Amino acid sequence: MIAAKDRLIVALDVPSVDEATSLVAKLGDSVSGLKIGLELLFAGGFNLVRALGDQGHDIFLDAKLLDIEATVERATAATARSGARFLTVHALDAKTLTAAVRGRGDSNLKLLGVTVLTNLAAPDLIEQGIDHPLPEIVLHRAMLARRAGFDGVIASGHEAKVVREAAGADFLIVTPGVRPRGSDAQDQARAMIPAEAIVAGADYLVVGRPITRAADPRAAADAIVGEISQGLAQRP
Repeated sequence: MIAAKDRLIVALDVPSVDEATSLVAKLGDSVSGLKIGLELLFAGGFNLVRALGDQGHDIFLDAKLLDIEATVERATAATARSGARFLTVHALDAKTLTAAVRGRGDSNLKLLGVTVLTNLAAPDLIEQGIDHPLPEIVLHRAMLARRAGFDGVIASGHEAKVVREAAGADFLIVTPGVRPRGSDAQDQARAMIPAEAIVAGADYLVVGRPITRAADPRAAADAIVGEISQGLAQRP
């Protein structure tokens, strides 16, 4: 059983390593999971992966890989050597996914397939030339990732239930776009509150701005962990 505080991954969506380091210090031991995304990654954040891992944090490297097989395989191998716990890869085709599985090798790196970004809605998919219902696309990509040997997927809370029912209990569901009750959804098209996402089947929640822009980030993180606990208590 994963403890409530270990189910929260705080997105270090800040523009510099110094700001990320300061934020981690403010959070203290309130959380163990930290996400390093593209903004911080391109500002020197890759060096933080091992440093924060050595401090006992579980690092979620949100690289959203999508490239030719050789590049994805080598990038995944480099991530595995860094000590990161999670890596995201777009779950668009089997070639990309199986390349990541090869790159992981026998390491402990957990591979997560990105299904549909949580800022997108049905009209956005139509703009991409995809006219299938959004939940069907999420499920199709989730099962593609599962068949390739991935450990789980990134999916909004709105699709977590259908993914859980189809993929089984041992398949990880990581849900971003989570907003505490009463907060602004901002640019998230398919946001959900923490307790509801957990009840729907999410294993981990990724939360950024409601914590990182709070006057007291630790208190904000603690409050969300409390909502996660409520969700766990409501699970069947």
